[in-house]
Amino acid sequence: MVQKVKKRPNDVLRDSEWTKAQLLDAARLEFSEKGLSGARVNDIAERASVNKQMLYYYFGDKESLYCAVLNRAYEEIRASENELDLEALPPAEAMERFIGFTFDYLTENRYFVSLLNDENVHKARHVRDSEHLQGLHARLQETIGGTLRRGEQEGVFRPNVDPVDLYISIASLCYFYYSNIHTLSAVFGRDLSDPSETDHRRQHVIDFVRAFLEK
Repeated sequence: MVQKVKKRPNDVLRDSEWTKAQLLDAARLEFSEKGLSGARVNDIAERASVNKQMLYYYFGDKESLYCAVLNRAYEEIRASENELDLEALPPAEAMERFIGFTFDYLTENRYFVSLLNDENVHKARHVRDSEHLQGLHARLQETIGGTLRRGEQEGVFRPNVDPVDLYISIASLCYFYYSNIHTLSAVFGRDLSDPSETDHRRQHVIDFVRAFLEK
C-alpha cells in the first residue's frame, strides 16, 4: 500500500527538505518490510511519489539511503529519550519512566525492530564506525549512569550496576517480545499482540528491572 503523501511545498529549499523526508519515510517502510537486500529503489521512489533520480541525487545509492534511514531511526529514539527529563525525577521514578518509554516506543514504532533485525543480519556494518551514533549512545549511557548513581547514593538502588549492562537488559526484555511476537504467540497459543497482553508485558518488564535494582 502506498503511503499518503504530504502536500509538496512551493519554495526550493522547503521542496528539497520535503523530497528528502518523503524518500526517508518511504525507505523506512520499504527497508523494514523487505530488508536492505529485498528493497527496490523503484518501489521506494514510487512510495515517496518522487522521481527515482532524486533518490540518487540526494543519497547516492540504495545503501547510502539505508544508512541514512538507520541514522534517523536512532536519532529519533535518542531524541525522544532526552525529552523524558530523567534528571528531574527521583531515581526510582526516572527508571520506571525510562523502562516504560522503551517498551512503548517499540510498541508504537515496530519498524525500528525490523530495521535492527536487518542491520544485525549485516553485522552492523552500516553503523559500526559512526561516530555520530556513538556520541548519541554516550549521552544515553551518561543519563542512565547518572540515574543509577543517584539511586545508589539515596540507598534505593543496589551499588555498582553498569549502565550499559542495564540498558542491554532493558532493551532485550522489550525488544525480544516484539522481534519474536509471532512465534511466541504461536507456540504458547496466546495472541501477544492483544492490548491486554502488551499491557501485562509492559508492567512485567518494569517490575522485573525494578526488582533487580532495588536494594
